[in-house]
Amino acid sequence: MQELFDYKGCPVSINGGVLAIGNFDGVHLGHQAVLGQALELAKADSKSAGVMFFSPHPRQYFSPDTPLFMLTNGAQKRSIFEKMGLDFAVELTFDAALSSMSAREFVKDVLVNGLGVSHVVIGYDFFFGAKRAGNPALMVEFGTEYGFGVSVVEPSGEGGLVYSSTGIRDALEEGQVRRAASILGRNWQVEGPVISGAGRGEGLGFPTANISLPKGCHLAHGIYASFVHVDGQRHLAAAYYGKRPSFDNDLPVLEVFLFDFDRNLYGKEIGVEFVDFVRDDMKFDDLEALKVQMDKDCIAIKQILGAEPL
Repeated sequence: MQELFDYKGCPVSINGGVLAIGNFDGVHLGHQAVLGQALELAKADSKSAGVMFFSPHPRQYFSPDTPLFMLTNGAQKRSIFEKMGLDFAVELTFDAALSSMSAREFVKDVLVNGLGVSHVVIGYDFFFGAKRAGNPALMVEFGTEYGFGVSVVEPSGEGGLVYSSTGIRDALEEGQVRRAASILGRNWQVEGPVISGAGRGEGLGFPTANISLPKGCHLAHGIYASFVHVDGQRHLAAAYYGKRPSFDNDLPVLEVFLFDFDRNLYGKEIGVEFVDFVRDDMKFDDLEALKVQMDKDCIAIKQILGAEPL
């Protein structure tokens, strides 16, 4: 998959392609319906299929002091796009220049003159241009005027549940990681480098690998059954996210204890895949009580993960 970070000077190979456009935070099942339609249209006309998304998320740009709970970073999105079979991905920097473009300028300069699209696929709730002046109906009008096709994908869901990034965030804030997975179409996962911790886990017999999560993360505090991805391999693990009330009650941190694993992971990039919520965070009167509970947690987690497909 070709990765582009500008709409100017694009390679000839993507000219005339079918382009899905959106923020795609989470790349959930609703997003996948948009991307899937782009793939189908491209295949039918023997054209390249691509996606355009924006970084930072527009809400982060306009409200930088209000951290947004982002579900996926750019690298994760690109990985999912590639696995879906897209030919190219355009990650545009959402800055003053892009945000001030009128709806017509965005279509004419970016989509037509820049990327030379033959067809655009957007969701029912996609807005574009300065002050969000452009909507799906206007995109259809511009398509007719500039000579490209437009498909608007209606909301999708199951059992009365509409797939949305907001729904995923709400589920994760409640610790409902299985509900989040039902919207994502996969378990929610975070990635990052392992950082040094206080070493308390090792003293308790549960050495952990620690990852810092963005300030906007609102995952419910507690213990989770998880898989940890290291060098392409998936390991069973217990994950804790919280403020460690039994110790310093400081900023939230993600700590993972990998079962039957004794390698040093400091500085290594790992992924933590959340499977199920085990219990809420709590404060213990002494370290022995904490250790007893951690033993119980590990037993429960092994039972949960033992039933999961590897």
